[in-house]
Amino acid sequence: MQRFGPDPAKAPAYRTGSLMLLVAVAVILAALAFEYVGGYAPCPLCLQQRYAYYAGIPALFLALVLLAAGRPKPAAVVLLMVALAFVANAGLGAYHAGVEWKLWPGPDTCSAATQPLGGGGGGLLKQLETTRVIRCDEPPWQLFGVSLAGMNAVASLALAAGSLSAAFKALRA
Repeated sequence: MQRFGPDPAKAPAYRTGSLMLLVAVAVILAALAFEYVGGYAPCPLCLQQRYAYYAGIPALFLALVLLAAGRPKPAAVVLLMVALAFVANAGLGAYHAGVEWKLWPGPDTCSAATQPLGGGGGGLLKQLETTRVIRCDEPPWQLFGVSLAGMNAVASLALAAGSLSAAFKALRA
């Protein structure tokens, strides 16, 4: 007796959802590698842009489980929510890129220090010497003039489109 029906890996919705899961994992791993291997400290807006991945990756996995279990309608709902999260994340990435291009001001947290001043040992002067300010309006890295925020906006749009496509494929199944 087959519990999960025919091979789900052959279903178009499952294949598209799997690809979106792989892309989302690759993007967040790249962001973490830039931080922990490359030494690029994220600004507050960078950290906010990761939320869609932290929520979207488990949700994509859940959608794949639902598809494998023969539950395409609930899977389509989950995929639609993932698509909406990545559309919002693309907007946040575009906003952040605009801040970097000085098209508009960023939030006040974009010039905050990475550690509070005045507390701890060593005195205020010592802390002033060692405190690094992570700014949202200065891209730490660019490729062909596109910052990480801009790349995230493009990746998020692609993930939104792919997740939406997988949702429609699931509804047709």
